[in-house]
Amino acid sequence: MQQFYTKSFNHLILIMGLFIMIVPFWLIFASSTHTSSIINTQGLQFWTGDHFFDNYDRVLNKKGGFFSEITASRIFLNSFIMAVGVASISVVTSLMAAYAIVYFKIKQASLFFWLIFITLLVPLELRILPSYSVVSKLNLINSFIGLIVPISASAIATFFFRQFYRSIPDELLESAKLDGANSWKFFIDFLLPLSKTMIAAMFIFMFVFGYNQYLWPIIMTTTEEYWTVVMGLKMMYGSLVDRFAYIILSMIPPVLIVIFLQRWFIQGIFQNK
Repeated sequence: MQQFYTKSFNHLILIMGLFIMIVPFWLIFASSTHTSSIINTQGLQFWTGDHFFDNYDRVLNKKGGFFSEITASRIFLNSFIMAVGVASISVVTSLMAAYAIVYFKIKQASLFFWLIFITLLVPLELRILPSYSVVSKLNLINSFIGLIVPISASAIATFFFRQFYRSIPDELLESAKLDGANSWKFFIDFLLPLSKTMIAAMFIFMFVFGYNQYLWPIIMTTTEEYWTVVMGLKMMYGSLVDRFAYIILSMIPPVLIVIFLQRWFIQGIFQNK
């Protein structure tokens, strides 16, 4: 009986937490389906209205910005491309860096790892000027390469992959050598399949990191063509309804990524425990 009460209490806490998290987003969504006059006079609405398609079509396709050259749909596409690029490059480089540190007999392997890891102490704001100077000299201003590559290195992803590789038994490497596998074949045929859950977890982390970037894109872009989600919010200054709809739409890409990769994400998080 005590166990039943304990489980019931735990479920009650979870339901309350879920309610607290979901209700604000539901209020934003429901309010975004009403007209501006209703929101201005009656406040936030708990029930949906009948202007869903009109409001969301206007937000997605109406041109805005200082020169009316950009739409929200293009902004979402820019952020999605940037987020996928940052996540993909981060995962690939971190995988290979961790592989080299763990499996190649380098005397300074630990030193190299800590040099990589210590970059976590260097915030993006501190390296804005030198990074911008390099990208500018390479003529990468107002380009996806300039937006993606300078912020794609991830020390935290390298750390997680290193810890995961160190948990793999040495017998796996020995058996691969007996089968005639070279370093590249061992990495592709053995380590990558074992790393898929960790890859999914790191991809989600880095996708959200790239998707939510504001400071770097605002410095790297001088035209509205490369505006990202956070930058595009300034387009929605005219109406609360438009802002609510924009917020809901901006949440869709990361939510879909999390839903699609959630099973591997959870396994990857608990894989090192």
